[in-house]
Order: sequence, then C-alpha cells, then structure tokens
Amino acid sequence: MSSSDYDSACLPDLLPLYYRRLFPFSQYYRWLNYGGVQKNYFQNREFSFTLKDDIYVRYQSFSTQSELEKEMQKMNPYKIDVGAVYSHRPSQHNTVKSGTFQALEKELVFDIDMTDYDDVRSCCSAADICSKCWTLMTIAIRILDRALREDFGFQHLLWVYSGRRGVHCWVCDEAARKLSVAARSAVAEYLSLVKGGEEMMKKVVLSDPIHPFIRESLTVVERYFPRYALQDQDILGRKESVDKVLALVPEDVRKELQQDFQNEKKPESRWKLIREQALRKQSTAKKGQHFEKEIMLQYCYPRLDVNVSKGVNHLLKSPFSVHPKTGRISVPIDLKELDTFDPFAVPTISLICEELDRPREGDEEEKSAETNENEKDTAERRKIRDYKRTSLAKYVKHLDQFLDGMARSWKGHLLRKSDLQKEF
Repeated sequence: MSSSDYDSACLPDLLPLYYRRLFPFSQYYRWLNYGGVQKNYFQNREFSFTLKDDIYVRYQSFSTQSELEKEMQKMNPYKIDVGAVYSHRPSQHNTVKSGTFQALEKELVFDIDMTDYDDVRSCCSAADICSKCWTLMTIAIRILDRALREDFGFQHLLWVYSGRRGVHCWVCDEAARKLSVAARSAVAEYLSLVKGGEEMMKKVVLSDPIHPFIRESLTVVERYFPRYALQDQDILGRKESVDKVLALVPEDVRKELQQDFQNEKKPESRWKLIREQALRKQSTAKKGQHFEKEIMLQYCYPRLDVNVSKGVNHLLKSPFSVHPKTGRISVPIDLKELDTFDPFAVPTISLICEELDRPREGDEEEKSAETNENEKDTAERRKIRDYKRTSLAKYVKHLDQFLDGMARSWKGHLLRKSDLQKEF
C-alpha cells in the first residue's frame, strides 16, 4: 500500500493500533513536561481531542504519562490539539471559582498555511499543494527561524509539518513560554510584512531605510525567487500574471515596461528589466523606490496567521497527530534536511501500520529471548521497538535530538544558577 492509497474510512481501524504501538508517548511527555522543573506544568496543560464525527472535547488534562496514554488509547482521537498551561487543572475548570481559571503559559507558536498564498501561486489553490509551491514553506521556515534565533535570541524551535498544507513552529524556550499577550503580538507584528486582504493589490510597502530584518529576509527570498517565481510559477509569463506583477510598480514605470515586454518574452529577461527600472528610480527619486523588492516579498514572504501567535489560550494541532484527510502524520522537520523535505514522502498512518505487520529478520530470536522475561518488560521493550521498525523512526529521532538540546540548556542554566548561589 503506497501512502497515496490512504483511505479515510480505515481511520477508525488504524488509530487504535497507532496509539497502542506507535505514538511516541515517552518523547511526547518528555517534551511537555519540560524537565519537571515547574510543579504541575504537565498536569495543568490543556489537550483537546477531536473524535469521530467531529465531536470536540476540550479541557482534557492528565496527571501522568500513563494516564495520557490510557485516555488516548481509550478515545482514539482523530486529531489532538495542544493548548496552554493553566492556573488549575483544565479537567476541573468547571469546579474552579469563576474568573480564577486562567491560561498562564504556552509556547510561542506560528502557523503558516498555504491557502494564505492563493493570490501568488498558480500551480494549486485551496487545500492542494505540490512540490512547486512547497518552496514557499521552505522560504517561510528559513526566514522565521533565522529571525527568531538571531533577532530574538530563542534557541529551541520545533518545526512541524501539519500533515496537509502547512507548517507550525513551537518556540519552546522558557522565555518564549512566559511571554504576555502584548509581547506575543509584538513579535508577530515584527515578523509580519504582507498586509491587507484580497481587495488590496499591493500588500508590501517598504520605506527608507530598509530595516535590517527585511534585508536579511530578502537575502533568503533572493535565493529562491528565480526558480520559484520566474520558473515554477511563471509570474512573468502569461498576460494575466504579468499584469498582476505590473500593478505593483509605479504608473510611469509600468507604461515603459509594458512597451519593453512586447519585445522581451523571457521571464528572466523581463525580471531584469524590472530590476533595472527600480535601480534607475532609486538613483533619481527622493524617497524609496523599492518596488522590485516589494514584488519579491509579496510573492515569497511568509504569511502568518497572527492570531494564532498572539493568544496564550489558542490551541494548535499537536505533533504526531494524524491528519484525517490525508492520513499523514504531523511530523517534526529536520532543518538540516529542509531543502529536500518532501511533504508527500511523509508517512501515512496506513503505511506505518502496514510496516508493523511486516515480518523482520531476527524477530524469531527476539521472541524466544522475550519469553524468558516477565511480561511488563516485554511490553515496554516492544513499545520502544515498534515505531523503530517503521518510517516514523527518523521523525521520532529528530524529536529526541531536539529534547536533548533542551535538556542540555536546562542543565547549563541550573549549573549557572548554583554557581551564582555559591558566590553569595
């Protein structure tokens, strides 16, 4: 069964197997427990489950990893969302005095969805994606990852493929989790450049001097623009798309370019003409004439759903949740392999469940060795081994490495703290 053979009607049969033998509970708990430093951090976290027939269960919370496992294996959610850490246990929110139940902390999150780029991609629209437009997600990750690390100093960024047409980022640093709504809004606004709804033609307006952050973002866009926009999307090919680009330049320039384009049909040469006009304008005009940069940003710059980033109590789809429509697992993305990441190669639940059933060499010896052990050990060992025999293994390993990085920085932090205390 290839991953494209996924049939959503099989989901109710596959989910119990997935949650019983494949879901990486220990890594998942290790992530959301954050080293157990803060009391009740995991216990006060909200989970929300979407069950069959779109039944939505909010304010779930769990005392331990094993309680979370049991509940997920009992309910077999079609989708898992992760919410904030609250002042009280979310499962008891009805018993708490009104007004005291509050969202206190959450990762700073970003949600980038391909549908927000429909006005600048011609290959697909709505929920569809292809390798030609996936480049937009690569650009978004490159730009935002750099800015969050270098401009804001965050270190622990978990990038996750949503399972269908977008990516999510979880900024897990302690400082990020503690940000107020105002601070989250400020970060989201700083990172937003493409403004205005469908009726707005020109969505990026640059002023002098160009902010260093925008300059940095442009170096990323310039790397991908010729291939993505000029070749794959052919934005300077068909008349209709050429008109859209020309609508973004000043009127006098537009008239000249329309003339020039009659003799020049090659997209690369047309783009060169636009750049030359912009350079000429920049040398003669009083104020910023950055229309070539504005075009590149309008076509390629990340489009954020800022509301997701602003709220502390906003829910976001969990890593390792299954996308009910595509069957794909929502997996962490290894940035070392970002340029070769292929959303269509991400395993589906049907594929990994099938991989579990394949007989493997060495299974027989293991079985006979296992019969000598007590049963609990065997179950534990089997759980550890099961996902490793499937295509899920490399994604769980990436989460492991991410968690090791976080653990190292807590250790460093705790050591620095105890050294400071010794000094006093």
